[in-house]
Amino acid sequence: MATKILAADDDRNICELLKLYLENEGYEVKCAQNGAEAVDMFKLYEPDLVLLDVMMPRKDGWQVCREIREQSQKPVIMLSAKGEVFDKVLGLELGADDYIIKPFDMKEVAARIKAVLRRSQTRDVDESEEVIRYDNLEISKRKYELKLAGKVVEVPPKELQLLYFLASNCNRVFTRDQLLDKVWGFDYLGDSRTVDVHVKRLREKLDGVSNKWSLKTVWGVGYKFELL
Repeated sequence: MATKILAADDDRNICELLKLYLENEGYEVKCAQNGAEAVDMFKLYEPDLVLLDVMMPRKDGWQVCREIREQSQKPVIMLSAKGEVFDKVLGLELGADDYIIKPFDMKEVAARIKAVLRRSQTRDVDESEEVIRYDNLEISKRKYELKLAGKVVEVPPKELQLLYFLASNCNRVFTRDQLLDKVWGFDYLGDSRTVDVHVKRLREKLDGVSNKWSLKTVWGVGYKFELL
């Protein structure tokens, strides 16, 4: 079965160009002309990946990305004429997997799609056991157990929860406040620097375990679990 892509852009010519090129690459493609239509089509079509323009009528790409992330972790690639760092960071914070600046080359779009799909398929999550596995890494949320290169490593609950959350959302950047919300909860009253301390301790445990992933600092933003 062909990989399904939803392309959302209010520029009909861009939609038609994406559809023509990507179908020639073997993908199945449907298009949406505005944000509200994109949300509806995402629910009905259940695509494997979304190409999402930022500036669209009815709902912009930021809002569409938020709504997609409320119900799915399917890959999202933002398309925008805005190339400022702020816009790229905002897209990544909202859960986008990549950000392509217009005007773009179709070969680059196809290459980015392949790379994002490859990363999304690498993660092996056993939902019933709540286990995540990467190269030399296994995190069991149910057992509260961390294995590195097959050996169980002692780790405090909050460190394990933090690592599990980041690894569950690989290549997505989260601010310290977002991590406090997701891992520590709304009622946490402590300093956001506690995130830095937990990341530092995790890095000490994870140092040298694998060259296929890393716990990375995105300066001025926060942290992410990155597949290399």
